Amino acid sequence: MRIALDAMGGDYAPRNMIAGAKLALAEFGRIETLFLTGDEEKLRHEMKELQFHDPRVEIVHCTEVVEMTDSAVKAVRQKKDSSLSVAADLVKNGRAQALVSAGHTGAAVAASMLKLRTLKGIDRAAIASPVPNTQTGMCLLIDAGASVDSRPQHLFQQAIMGSVYMKRLFGIESPVIGLMSNGEEEGKGNEVTKEAFELLRAAKGLNFKGNVEGRDLCNAPIHVAVCDGFVGNILLKGSEGAAKAVGSMLKQALTASLGRKLLAALLKPALRAAADRMNYEHHGGSPLLGVNGVSIMAHGSSSALAMKNALRVATETVQSSVNAHIEEEIARQTS
Repeated sequence: MRIALDAMGGDYAPRNMIAGAKLALAEFGRIETLFLTGDEEKLRHEMKELQFHDPRVEIVHCTEVVEMTDSAVKAVRQKKDSSLSVAADLVKNGRAQALVSAGHTGAAVAASMLKLRTLKGIDRAAIASPVPNTQTGMCLLIDAGASVDSRPQHLFQQAIMGSVYMKRLFGIESPVIGLMSNGEEEGKGNEVTKEAFELLRAAKGLNFKGNVEGRDLCNAPIHVAVCDGFVGNILLKGSEGAAKAVGSMLKQALTASLGRKLLAALLKPALRAAADRMNYEHHGGSPLLGVNGVSIMAHGSSSALAMKNALRVATETVQSSVNAHIEEEIARQTS
C-alpha cells in the first residue's frame, strides 16, 4: 500500500507529521511506501531529530506550502508545487493510493476534487466525520464541511456513501441513517431536507430512520447522520466546543477542594475512558467520500497519535475498496 502524506500541512508540521509517520510505519506493516511531501531539508532534519529511519519512506521535495489564510481553490491552482498539491498529484498519477493531510481543509477538498474528480454517479464529495454515540458507539456525520448549499440529491448520495462506508469499514450489515433536521417529525425541515427525506424514504434497501434533531446526534440509535456541509461543520465544531467546555468545567469543579481532588483521583480512570471516546486523536482522520481516490482529512492541530491514526484510516479505506462499492450502490439505487 502506498500513501502520500502532506508533511507540511497542519499547525504542528512537520514535527507531528513525521512523528506520526514513525508510529504508523512501526505498527502498520501493510504500508509499502510512505511519500512525505514537503521541504526536504526540514523533513530530513525532523527525521534525524526523531531518529526515524525507514526504507519505506520516500521524500518528495516541494517548494511551497498552503497557508491557512490562502483561498482554497487559488491555493491549488497557483501553488502547484505545494506539499498538498504534490501529494494529491501522487494519487492522481497512481504512484500513491491515498492522500493524508492535516492542513487547510478547504484546500485539501479542492485539491482532491480538482485533481481526482468524483466517482461515477456522485455529484459532490463529502467529509465523513466520526462522532461518539451512546447508542451505536460511533456515528458518521456526513457532510461535515466539504460543500454548502446542497441539493436533495446530494444529501441522498451522502446517505448512500455513509452507509457503504459503515458497512465496509465497520462491518455493520444495515447501517441506520438519520437526516439532520429541526424536528424529528415527518414534514419538518427546509425544502431541501423535505425533498431529501422523500428520496431516502423511497430508496431501495437503505435503512432510513427519518429525521434526527441536533441534540440527538450523539444519542439517537443511528450510524449515519446526513446533513448539508454548512450545517455539519457548525454542528461538529459546536460539539467539539461543548465537549471542551464541559471538560474544563469538570476540571474546575473537581479541583475546587481537597475532598473533590480525592474524588477526582478515584474517578480518573472513568473520566479518562469517557474522554478517550470523544478524543479525535483516536479516530485520526475523516475520509472525503465521493472522490476517485482516497483522501483523508486530519485535524489541524493533530498530534503524532492523531496522525498515526489518520494513516491507519487511509490504509483501511484503501483496503476496503469502498469506492468501488459506492459506485455499485449508486448505480443500483438510480437504475
